[in-house]
Amino acid sequence: MYQLGVMHYDGLGTKEDPERGVEYMKKILHSDSLKARHLKFAAAYNLGRAYYEGCGVKQSTKEAERLWLIAADHGNPKASVKAQSTLGMLYSLSVLKDLKKAFFWHSEACGNGNLESQGALGVMYLYGQGVRRNTKAALECIREAAERGNTYAQGHLVEYYYNRKFYSTAAALAKRIADNDDIASLAEITDCLPTYVAKGVAMAAFYLARCLQLGRGVQQDQAAAKEYYSKACLLDPAVASDLELAANLGRI
Repeated sequence: MYQLGVMHYDGLGTKEDPERGVEYMKKILHSDSLKARHLKFAAAYNLGRAYYEGCGVKQSTKEAERLWLIAADHGNPKASVKAQSTLGMLYSLSVLKDLKKAFFWHSEACGNGNLESQGALGVMYLYGQGVRRNTKAALECIREAAERGNTYAQGHLVEYYYNRKFYSTAAALAKRIADNDDIASLAEITDCLPTYVAKGVAMAAFYLARCLQLGRGVQQDQAAAKEYYSKACLLDPAVASDLELAANLGRI
């Protein structure tokens, strides 16, 4: 029944029918069957996704939050780790913004092996968001997440190297990241949100452009710099705008 629910909701191997997919998930969540017990967390996570997206049901962020809390089960490693990470994102960005809650849920998800939360946790430590600033803990999280393929963490690692004037290291890492063009595939491979994959690549592209423009760690190349600046702007205009402001103010 769970597989049928996913297939109907996402249109996998059958005609997309979100309403029917939601019905299947609700049946699993409220079932008394012992066979359905191990699927309840996954069903609650997917129902939360449906309410958050307003797909198959009326949109409700509060109902999504309620369902994701059920799915996360207080950080239980046998529950939905994806829901734990999603709650971290929810409390970081939405109208429910609460950075202490975001830090708690990213910590739980990271402890349970979630790659996206490991990168997010590193950034929170780095900037003191929801927790006291801790550069050592930040670098441990960011470096390990970057090694595991978290593009958002990789982008922040480029920024860290650049700000400490390790220009050659920053430029080499940025080049590897910035030359990624398939955001969707990267997101699928790493199970990270495409939005944050794009942010990581945009950061890398901007810092690479800065290195190329100023000849920091690489041979100066104005034409290539222009291309990478453009790529950063296309991938995430907000990230590019913030970094451009920092560059204009002489901070980077």
